[in-house]
Amino acid sequence: MFVVVVGSGRVGASIARSLIDDGHDVSVIDQNPEALQRLGDDFPGDFVQGVALETTVLEAAGIQRADAFVAATHGDNTNIVIAQIARDRYEVDCVIVRVMDPHRAKFYGERGLITVCPTRTAIEMMEGALRSFAADRPEAA
Repeated sequence: MFVVVVGSGRVGASIARSLIDDGHDVSVIDQNPEALQRLGDDFPGDFVQGVALETTVLEAAGIQRADAFVAATHGDNTNIVIAQIARDRYEVDCVIVRVMDPHRAKFYGERGLITVCPTRTAIEMMEGALRSFAADRPEAA
């Protein structure tokens, strides 16, 4: 499988490394040339420095042949826009987008994007931890 990952921060770089370890081909896009360091010196995939909102950058990364696309920049707006471009213009089969805002994640999820919302996940985990703590306290009822 060939995957284009946009954003080489902690999330994007980890995903790219995991995909490589699983035997997939990966191309990473990041506007910061120093982001390549997060992938490691031995990263065998491709790295394209540029703004992923530009189709020339997406095409340099090979989006035309991508089986999957991951939008993992720090910006919801960027992630949502490039995910829609990947899905609608380049017809990538699997498009996954990180959206920090739970309401927007739900909105775009209902419109066919595979959204991952770390904020929603954190809320659910913290609520669960607090409920477990409260349930274990006899005086908590």
